[in-house]
Amino acid sequence: MLGELWRWLVALLDWRGWWRLLTGQAVVDVVFISNLRDEAERQRFFGRWRPRCGHANGPRLYLGGIAGRIRGIDVTAEEMLSKEGRKRAQQLFIAACEWAEQRGAKVILLAASTKRLFGRDGRALKARFPNLLFTIGDNGTATMLWADMQRALSAAQLGTEARVLVIGPYGILGEMATRQLLQAGYEVVGYGANATALAELAERYPIATHTELADVGAVDAVIACTHSAAAKLDAARVAQLSRPGRRLLVVDVAEPANLDVSAYAACRAQVVRQDAGNAYSRRLQYVLGPFSWRMLMLSRGVMFGCFAEAMALYRAIHQAGEAQLGEVDWFVVDKARMQTVATALAAAQVELPAPRCFGAPVSSFALGAAAAQY
Repeated sequence: MLGELWRWLVALLDWRGWWRLLTGQAVVDVVFISNLRDEAERQRFFGRWRPRCGHANGPRLYLGGIAGRIRGIDVTAEEMLSKEGRKRAQQLFIAACEWAEQRGAKVILLAASTKRLFGRDGRALKARFPNLLFTIGDNGTATMLWADMQRALSAAQLGTEARVLVIGPYGILGEMATRQLLQAGYEVVGYGANATALAELAERYPIATHTELADVGAVDAVIACTHSAAAKLDAARVAQLSRPGRRLLVVDVAEPANLDVSAYAACRAQVVRQDAGNAYSRRLQYVLGPFSWRMLMLSRGVMFGCFAEAMALYRAIHQAGEAQLGEVDWFVVDKARMQTVATALAAAQVELPAPRCFGAPVSSFALGAAAAQY
Protein backbone atom coordinates (compact mmCIF):
# COMPACT_ATOMS: atom_id res chain seq x y z
CA MET A 1 0.00 0.00 0.00
CA LEU A 2 2.77 2.45 0.95
CA GLY A 3 4.69 1.68 -2.26
CA GLU A 4 1.62 2.41 -4.36
CA LEU A 5 0.91 5.66 -2.49
CA TRP A 6 4.53 6.78 -2.83
CA ARG A 7 4.49 6.14 -6.59
CA TRP A 8 1.33 8.18 -7.10
CA LEU A 9 2.64 11.06 -4.98
CA VAL A 10 5.95 11.14 -6.85
CA ALA A 11 4.13 11.37 -10.20
CA LEU A 12 1.76 14.04 -8.89
CA LEU A 13 4.44 16.22 -7.25
CA ASP A 14 7.07 15.99 -9.99
CA TRP A 15 6.56 19.60 -11.06
CA ARG A 16 9.75 19.59 -13.16
CA GLY A 17 8.41 16.62 -15.12
CA TRP A 18 5.05 18.33 -15.66
CA TRP A 19 6.83 21.51 -16.84
CA ARG A 20 8.93 19.49 -19.29
CA LEU A 21 5.79 17.85 -20.63
CA LEU A 22 3.97 21.19 -21.01
CA THR A 23 6.94 22.83 -22.76
CA GLY A 24 7.54 19.98 -25.19
CA GLN A 25 10.82 18.79 -23.69
CA ALA A 26 11.88 15.20 -23.25
CA VAL A 27 10.26 13.77 -20.14
CA VAL A 28 13.52 12.06 -19.14
CA ASP A 29 17.16 12.41 -20.20
CA VAL A 30 18.72 9.46 -18.41
CA VAL A 31 17.03 6.21 -17.35
CA PHE A 32 18.56 3.82 -14.84
CA ILE A 33 17.11 0.38 -15.61
CA SER A 34 17.49 -1.89 -12.63
CA ASN A 35 16.36 -5.20 -11.27
CA LEU A 36 15.15 -5.39 -7.67
CA ARG A 37 17.68 -6.21 -4.96
CA ASP A 38 15.44 -8.73 -3.19
CA GLU A 39 11.89 -9.48 -2.06
CA ALA A 40 12.05 -6.75 0.59
CA GLU A 41 12.74 -4.17 -2.11
CA ARG A 42 9.94 -5.63 -4.26
CA GLN A 43 7.54 -5.02 -1.39
CA ARG A 44 8.98 -1.56 -0.71
CA PHE A 45 8.54 -0.34 -4.28
CA PHE A 46 5.63 -2.38 -5.62
CA GLY A 47 3.74 -3.54 -2.53
CA ARG A 48 0.74 -5.63 -3.55
CA TRP A 49 0.71 -4.03 -6.99
CA ARG A 50 2.76 -5.74 -9.70
CA PRO A 51 3.19 -3.89 -13.02
CA ARG A 52 1.41 -5.69 -15.84
CA CYS A 53 4.13 -4.69 -18.32
CA GLY A 54 6.82 -5.95 -15.93
CA HIS A 55 8.53 -2.60 -15.32
CA ALA A 56 7.60 0.60 -13.49
CA ASN A 57 8.86 3.97 -12.33
CA GLY A 58 11.10 4.26 -9.29
CA PRO A 59 12.65 7.38 -7.74
CA ARG A 60 13.02 10.47 -9.93
CA LEU A 61 16.24 12.49 -9.70
CA TYR A 62 17.25 15.87 -11.07
CA LEU A 63 20.87 16.98 -11.30
CA GLY A 64 20.63 20.61 -12.31
CA GLY A 65 18.61 20.49 -15.51
CA ILE A 66 19.15 16.77 -16.14
CA ALA A 67 16.18 14.48 -15.52
CA GLY A 68 17.02 10.98 -14.35
CA ARG A 69 14.63 8.21 -13.46
CA ILE A 70 14.87 4.67 -12.18
CA ARG A 71 12.84 2.18 -14.17
CA GLY A 72 12.60 -1.00 -12.17
CA ILE A 73 12.09 -4.36 -13.84
CA ASP A 74 10.12 -6.87 -11.77
CA VAL A 75 12.90 -9.43 -11.32
CA THR A 76 15.10 -9.86 -8.24
CA ALA A 77 18.86 -10.46 -8.26
CA GLU A 78 18.29 -14.02 -7.06
CA GLU A 79 15.70 -14.74 -9.76
CA MET A 80 18.20 -13.60 -12.40
CA LEU A 81 20.51 -16.46 -11.46
CA SER A 82 18.20 -18.95 -13.19
CA LYS A 83 18.01 -19.37 -16.98
CA GLU A 84 14.31 -18.49 -16.97
CA GLY A 85 14.83 -15.48 -14.73
CA ARG A 86 17.65 -14.16 -16.91
CA LYS A 87 15.56 -14.53 -20.06
CA ARG A 88 12.66 -12.69 -18.42
CA ALA A 89 15.02 -9.95 -17.25
CA GLN A 90 16.34 -9.47 -20.80
CA GLN A 91 12.81 -9.18 -22.20
CA LEU A 92 11.78 -6.68 -19.54
CA PHE A 93 14.99 -4.67 -19.97
CA ILE A 94 14.34 -4.29 -23.70
CA ALA A 95 10.75 -3.24 -22.99
CA ALA A 96 12.03 -0.66 -20.51
CA CYS A 97 14.47 0.68 -23.14
CA GLU A 98 11.57 1.11 -25.56
CA TRP A 99 9.64 2.96 -22.86
CA ALA A 100 12.63 5.23 -22.17
CA GLU A 101 13.35 5.99 -25.84
CA GLN A 102 9.73 6.93 -26.46
CA ARG A 103 10.02 9.52 -23.67
CA GLY A 104 13.16 11.14 -25.03
CA ALA A 105 15.91 9.45 -23.03
CA LYS A 106 19.41 9.55 -24.54
CA VAL A 107 21.44 7.62 -21.94
CA ILE A 108 20.58 4.24 -20.43
CA LEU A 109 22.32 2.76 -17.41
CA LEU A 110 22.43 -1.00 -16.94
CA ALA A 111 22.11 -0.85 -13.16
CA ALA A 112 22.60 -3.37 -10.34
CA SER A 113 22.65 -6.98 -11.63
CA THR A 114 21.77 -6.05 -15.24
CA LYS A 115 25.32 -4.94 -16.10
CA ARG A 116 26.24 -8.18 -17.93
CA LEU A 117 22.67 -9.15 -18.81
CA PHE A 118 23.52 -8.78 -22.53
CA GLY A 119 27.09 -10.06 -22.38
CA ARG A 120 30.36 -8.28 -21.77
CA ASP A 121 29.95 -5.81 -24.64
CA GLY A 122 26.16 -5.45 -24.96
CA ARG A 123 26.56 -5.59 -28.75
CA ALA A 124 23.05 -6.86 -29.53
CA LEU A 125 21.46 -4.30 -27.22
CA LYS A 126 23.40 -1.43 -28.78
CA ALA A 127 22.49 -2.60 -32.29
CA ARG A 128 18.80 -2.73 -31.37
CA PHE A 129 18.85 0.85 -29.99
CA PRO A 130 21.42 2.77 -32.06
CA ASN A 131 20.21 6.18 -30.84
CA LEU A 132 20.77 5.38 -27.17
CA LEU A 133 24.05 5.49 -25.26
CA PHE A 134 24.44 2.53 -22.91
CA THR A 135 26.76 2.41 -19.90
CA ILE A 136 27.27 -0.05 -17.06
CA GLY A 137 28.38 2.85 -14.87
CA ASP A 138 31.33 1.04 -13.34
CA ASN A 139 33.90 3.68 -14.28
CA GLY A 140 31.99 6.09 -12.05
CA THR A 141 31.52 3.52 -9.29
CA ALA A 142 35.20 2.50 -9.46
CA THR A 143 36.31 6.13 -9.25
CA MET A 144 34.21 6.70 -6.14
CA LEU A 145 35.14 3.32 -4.63
CA TRP A 146 38.88 4.03 -4.81
CA ALA A 147 38.35 7.42 -3.18
CA ASP A 148 36.23 5.73 -0.47
CA MET A 149 38.90 3.09 0.12
CA GLN A 150 41.70 5.64 0.45
CA ARG A 151 39.71 7.78 2.89
CA ALA A 152 38.50 4.82 5.01
CA LEU A 153 41.96 3.22 5.30
CA SER A 154 43.47 6.57 6.22
CA ALA A 155 40.73 7.40 8.75
CA ALA A 156 41.15 3.94 10.33
CA GLN A 157 44.92 4.58 10.50
CA LEU A 158 45.70 1.55 8.38
CA GLY A 159 48.97 2.09 6.57
CA THR A 160 50.57 -0.14 3.97
CA GLU A 161 51.48 -2.67 6.67
CA ALA A 162 47.77 -3.56 6.82
CA ARG A 163 46.41 -6.78 5.36
CA VAL A 164 43.37 -6.20 3.15
CA LEU A 165 40.90 -8.83 1.93
CA VAL A 166 39.07 -8.25 -1.36
CA ILE A 167 35.90 -10.32 -1.65
CA GLY A 168 35.14 -11.01 -5.31
CA PRO A 169 38.49 -9.77 -6.66
CA TYR A 170 37.77 -11.19 -10.11
CA GLY A 171 34.87 -8.83 -10.89
CA ILE A 172 35.25 -5.40 -12.49
CA LEU A 173 35.30 -3.49 -9.21
CA GLY A 174 37.15 -6.23 -7.35
CA GLU A 175 40.02 -6.30 -9.82
CA MET A 176 40.25 -2.51 -9.78
CA ALA A 177 40.39 -2.54 -5.98
CA THR A 178 43.04 -5.27 -6.02
CA ARG A 179 45.20 -3.44 -8.54
CA GLN A 180 44.97 -0.06 -6.78
CA LEU A 181 45.71 -1.53 -3.34
CA LEU A 182 48.76 -3.39 -4.65
CA GLN A 183 50.05 -0.26 -6.36
CA ALA A 184 49.62 1.62 -3.08
CA GLY A 185 51.73 -1.02 -1.30
CA TYR A 186 49.15 -2.97 0.72
CA GLU A 187 49.23 -6.73 1.28
CA VAL A 188 46.16 -8.04 -0.55
CA VAL A 189 44.42 -11.39 -0.28
CA GLY A 190 41.52 -12.47 -2.49
CA TYR A 191 38.49 -14.55 -1.56
CA GLY A 192 35.49 -15.77 -3.54
CA ALA A 193 33.48 -18.77 -4.65
CA ASN A 194 34.73 -18.85 -8.25
CA ALA A 195 37.88 -20.99 -8.09
CA THR A 196 38.64 -20.67 -11.82
CA ALA A 197 38.40 -16.88 -11.79
CA LEU A 198 40.55 -16.71 -8.65
CA ALA A 199 43.25 -18.83 -10.29
CA GLU A 200 43.25 -16.59 -13.38
CA LEU A 201 43.49 -13.49 -11.19
CA ALA A 202 46.43 -14.95 -9.25
CA GLU A 203 48.29 -15.30 -12.56
CA ARG A 204 47.97 -11.54 -13.13
CA TYR A 205 48.58 -10.26 -9.60
CA PRO A 206 50.96 -11.35 -6.80
CA ILE A 207 48.27 -12.20 -4.22
CA ALA A 208 47.13 -15.26 -2.30
CA THR A 209 43.61 -16.39 -3.19
CA HIS A 210 41.21 -18.67 -1.32
CA THR A 211 37.82 -20.28 -1.83
CA GLU A 212 37.52 -21.07 1.90
CA LEU A 213 37.30 -18.18 4.34
CA ALA A 214 38.93 -20.28 7.06
CA ASP A 215 42.13 -20.23 4.99
CA VAL A 216 42.30 -16.43 4.75
CA GLY A 217 43.42 -15.69 8.31
CA ALA A 218 43.09 -12.40 10.15
CA VAL A 219 42.87 -9.16 8.16
CA ASP A 220 42.57 -5.48 9.01
CA ALA A 221 40.08 -4.47 6.34
CA VAL A 222 37.67 -5.98 3.83
CA ILE A 223 36.67 -4.54 0.46
CA ALA A 224 33.42 -6.33 -0.42
CA CYS A 225 32.80 -6.30 -4.17
CA THR A 226 30.20 -9.04 -4.60
CA HIS A 227 26.83 -9.94 -3.12
CA SER A 228 27.19 -13.61 -4.04
CA ALA A 229 25.45 -15.71 -1.39
CA ALA A 230 28.50 -17.96 -1.15
CA ALA A 231 30.78 -15.03 -0.26
CA LYS A 232 28.59 -12.91 2.03
CA LEU A 233 29.81 -11.77 5.42
CA ASP A 234 27.89 -12.50 8.61
CA ALA A 235 28.67 -12.22 12.33
CA ALA A 236 30.56 -15.52 12.44
CA ARG A 237 32.68 -14.64 9.41
CA VAL A 238 33.43 -11.17 10.78
CA ALA A 239 34.66 -12.79 14.01
CA GLN A 240 36.75 -15.24 11.97
CA LEU A 241 38.49 -12.46 10.04
CA SER A 242 38.97 -9.92 12.85
CA ARG A 243 42.16 -9.45 14.82
CA PRO A 244 41.80 -9.95 18.59
CA GLY A 245 40.47 -6.86 20.35
CA ARG A 246 40.00 -4.89 17.13
CA ARG A 247 37.05 -4.06 14.93
CA LEU A 248 37.11 -4.99 11.27
CA LEU A 249 36.87 -2.26 8.62
CA VAL A 250 34.37 -3.23 5.90
CA VAL A 251 34.08 -1.08 2.78
CA ASP A 252 31.01 -2.48 1.05
CA VAL A 253 30.32 -1.58 -2.58
CA ALA A 254 28.15 -4.61 -3.33
CA GLU A 255 24.51 -4.18 -4.39
CA PRO A 256 22.67 -5.75 -2.62
CA ALA A 257 25.07 -5.27 0.30
CA ASN A 258 27.54 -8.03 1.12
CA LEU A 259 27.31 -7.39 4.86
CA ASP A 260 23.58 -6.74 4.74
CA VAL A 261 21.34 -4.96 7.24
CA SER A 262 20.41 -8.01 9.31
CA ALA A 263 23.98 -9.38 9.38
CA TYR A 264 25.34 -5.95 10.29
CA ALA A 265 22.85 -5.63 13.16
CA ALA A 266 24.20 -8.88 14.60
CA CYS A 267 27.85 -7.72 14.63
CA ARG A 268 27.80 -3.92 14.53
CA ALA A 269 29.99 -3.64 17.63
CA GLN A 270 32.71 -5.66 15.88
CA VAL A 271 32.83 -3.76 12.57
CA VAL A 272 33.14 -0.32 11.04
CA ARG A 273 31.06 -0.63 7.89
CA GLN A 274 30.86 1.94 5.11
CA ASP A 275 28.71 2.13 2.00
CA ALA A 276 31.00 2.69 -0.97
CA GLY A 277 30.92 3.72 -4.61
CA ASN A 278 28.31 6.45 -4.11
CA ALA A 279 28.44 10.08 -5.23
CA TYR A 280 27.21 13.41 -3.86
CA SER A 281 26.09 16.71 -5.34
CA ARG A 282 24.44 19.64 -3.64
CA ARG A 283 22.58 20.14 -6.94
CA LEU A 284 20.92 16.72 -6.74
CA GLN A 285 17.20 16.70 -5.97
CA TYR A 286 14.89 13.73 -5.40
CA VAL A 287 11.18 14.13 -6.04
CA LEU A 288 9.57 13.64 -2.62
CA GLY A 289 12.97 14.14 -0.98
CA PRO A 290 13.75 11.81 1.95
CA PHE A 291 10.80 9.57 1.18
CA SER A 292 12.58 8.65 -2.04
CA TRP A 293 16.28 8.62 -1.12
CA ARG A 294 15.61 6.55 2.01
CA MET A 295 13.92 3.89 -0.11
CA LEU A 296 17.33 3.47 -1.75
CA MET A 297 19.08 3.51 1.67
CA LEU A 298 20.80 6.75 0.67
CA SER A 299 20.84 10.28 2.09
CA ARG A 300 20.33 13.86 0.93
CA GLY A 301 22.29 14.67 -2.23
CA VAL A 302 23.64 11.11 -2.58
CA MET A 303 23.20 8.76 -5.52
CA PHE A 304 24.92 5.60 -6.67
CA GLY A 305 28.20 6.17 -8.51
CA CYS A 306 26.83 4.47 -11.63
CA PHE A 307 23.87 6.90 -11.65
CA ALA A 308 26.31 9.79 -11.38
CA GLU A 309 28.35 8.50 -14.33
CA ALA A 310 25.27 8.22 -16.55
CA MET A 311 24.10 11.75 -15.70
CA ALA A 312 27.59 13.22 -16.06
CA LEU A 313 27.98 11.60 -19.49
CA TYR A 314 24.62 13.02 -20.58
CA ARG A 315 25.76 16.50 -19.48
CA ALA A 316 29.12 16.18 -21.24
CA ILE A 317 27.64 14.92 -24.52
CA HIS A 318 24.35 16.78 -24.80
CA GLN A 319 25.03 19.99 -22.85
CA ALA A 320 28.79 20.55 -23.04
CA GLY A 321 29.08 19.37 -26.66
CA GLU A 322 31.62 16.60 -26.06
CA ALA A 323 30.01 14.39 -28.72
CA GLN A 324 33.08 12.14 -28.99
CA LEU A 325 32.20 10.60 -25.61
CA GLY A 326 29.13 9.12 -27.25
CA GLU A 327 31.41 6.93 -29.37
CA VAL A 328 33.22 5.41 -26.37
CA ASP A 329 32.44 1.86 -25.26
CA TRP A 330 31.26 2.39 -21.68
CA PHE A 331 31.05 -1.36 -21.03
CA VAL A 332 34.84 -1.28 -20.61
CA VAL A 333 36.37 -0.13 -17.32
CA ASP A 334 39.96 1.04 -17.35
CA LYS A 335 42.21 3.82 -16.08
CA ALA A 336 41.67 6.09 -19.10
CA ARG A 337 37.88 5.85 -18.94
CA MET A 338 37.91 6.33 -15.17
CA GLN A 339 39.85 9.55 -15.67
CA THR A 340 37.42 10.73 -18.36
CA VAL A 341 34.46 10.01 -16.08
CA ALA A 342 36.20 11.70 -13.13
CA THR A 343 36.55 14.84 -15.26
CA ALA A 344 32.90 14.64 -16.31
CA LEU A 345 31.80 14.18 -12.69
CA ALA A 346 33.79 17.19 -11.56
CA ALA A 347 32.29 19.30 -14.35
CA ALA A 348 28.80 18.21 -13.21
CA GLN A 349 29.72 19.27 -9.64
CA VAL A 350 29.64 15.70 -8.32
CA GLU A 351 31.99 14.64 -5.53
CA LEU A 352 32.61 12.04 -2.81
CA PRO A 353 29.89 11.93 -0.14
CA ALA A 354 30.51 11.89 3.60
CA PRO A 355 30.98 8.29 4.84
CA ARG A 356 27.67 6.49 5.49
CA CYS A 357 26.47 3.07 6.57
CA PHE A 358 23.10 2.18 5.08
CA GLY A 359 22.53 5.92 4.68
CA ALA A 360 23.41 6.86 8.28
CA PRO A 361 26.64 8.72 9.18
CA VAL A 362 29.72 6.71 10.16
CA SER A 363 30.61 8.34 13.47
CA SER A 364 34.09 6.84 13.92
CA PHE A 365 36.66 4.78 12.05
CA ALA A 366 38.53 3.82 15.23
CA LEU A 367 39.23 0.09 15.16
CA GLY A 368 40.76 -0.35 18.60
CA ALA A 369 37.54 -0.59 20.63
CA ALA A 370 34.33 -2.52 20.10
CA ALA A 371 31.68 0.20 19.93
CA ALA A 372 28.62 0.75 17.77
CA GLN A 373 28.86 3.20 14.89
CA TYR A 374 25.53 4.90 15.52
